[in-house]
Amino acid sequence: MRTQSLRSLLVLSLFFPLFAHAQTVILNRDTQIADLVTQISADSLRAHINGLVSFGTRHTLSVPADATTSPAKKGLGAARQWILGKFNQYAKQSNGRLTATLDTWTLQPDGRRIDKPANMGNVMATLKGTDPTDNRIFIVQGHMDSRVTNVMNRESDAPGANDDGSGTAAVIELCRVMSKSSFPATVVFVTLTGEEQGLLGAEHLSERAVKEKWNVEAVLNNDIMGSNNSSDTRIIDNTRLRVFSEGLPSSLLKDTTGRIGQIQRFGNENDGKARTLARYLKEVGERYVENLEVVMVYRNDRYLRGGDHTPYVQRGFAAVRITEMNENYEHQHQDLRTENGIEYGDYPKHMDFEYLRKNTAVNLATLANLAKSPTVPQNVTVDVRNLTNSTVLYWQAPKTGTVKGYYVLMRETHWPFWQKKFYTTKLGMTLPFSKDNYYFAVQSVSNDGNESLPVLPVPNLR
Repeated sequence: MRTQSLRSLLVLSLFFPLFAHAQTVILNRDTQIADLVTQISADSLRAHINGLVSFGTRHTLSVPADATTSPAKKGLGAARQWILGKFNQYAKQSNGRLTATLDTWTLQPDGRRIDKPANMGNVMATLKGTDPTDNRIFIVQGHMDSRVTNVMNRESDAPGANDDGSGTAAVIELCRVMSKSSFPATVVFVTLTGEEQGLLGAEHLSERAVKEKWNVEAVLNNDIMGSNNSSDTRIIDNTRLRVFSEGLPSSLLKDTTGRIGQIQRFGNENDGKARTLARYLKEVGERYVENLEVVMVYRNDRYLRGGDHTPYVQRGFAAVRITEMNENYEHQHQDLRTENGIEYGDYPKHMDFEYLRKNTAVNLATLANLAKSPTVPQNVTVDVRNLTNSTVLYWQAPKTGTVKGYYVLMRETHWPFWQKKFYTTKLGMTLPFSKDNYYFAVQSVSNDGNESLPVLPVPNLR
């Protein structure tokens, strides 16, 4: 059945018209991933949200400066111990593969949103990969802190059900489901602190990843992803999900290597690490999750807002923001009140848990497909030494992982996502399409059909 599906895919991809308005649908689904997707539960996500809301406020500064644990029933200190307990509970079903920890540090007052020494802590669970030669790390995260109108108000109740209880609940649910399985590469589940005070938890973790030389291939940041309706426009829709990705890598703002010139010369402004990851998430997410369109937004984030993916992209990692299509600002950063018949506040009752289930499932499909894939093909090049109307690509086998073959991806230069996929078992391919009119990339493919991230070719000028 798997072989027949793959053959159907190849036929479809070869004859899929370039002028069509939808991307090719991949018929082949990994049975393990498909089963894991069905285990994501709307009821379980609701229970996670209610648990988070029960702590009253999860304001970053609601934790005593000298706290390591918190016996209290209110505040972020208690909430993070509860999350840590969840992760440790799931570790029992992982056959020793999952370990959980509270990564703590102290921040001194900064004259902005930290007005006293602050006890910070990210809650992390690491599902260790089974292949000792594969050091790739895939991070999925949401921020557990919440706020009301005044960002310094650490006393008032701030339910934070959707912002960002939704992303935190998604991370907890992903850990619950995925910890029962094994993957060649490592997956890290993180609930961050300090987002509302200035992306502090993400700054800490991304800097740690640099210092400790983690091989982070992808970061999925989930923030405000569980409500189906918008303020002002009053749109109600649970069939679309946004993924934000930067264009030109912000890590190149101080470029001294000439990479910006190369990007400009070959027209790769739309193919940075983040945007490549966003395309991958769209294709794989829509492959496994029904009745959901992943909408690529060509911005790092929204106007006047920021997210925990940004510290990663600033350090050169591939990171994207996953967020609901239509935000309701009556239920974000609001004191709890009713005015002119409108109830303000971020309560669970304003959420759509079936929508949150689908959005969480997109994360699972993407993470699992990445973690099961081989590493990326090496030294991918396109031959540009001669004037031809065909394209010749070469590459070398990936460093780790069992490879069944490779996909060569192709799209027109103005097209937002990949239009065709050609399969081969060889380390090169000649295509009857002009290199001047299309973009190409190459993926490694596992025996189960799991694709690595695409690698764009470097022009071979010699």
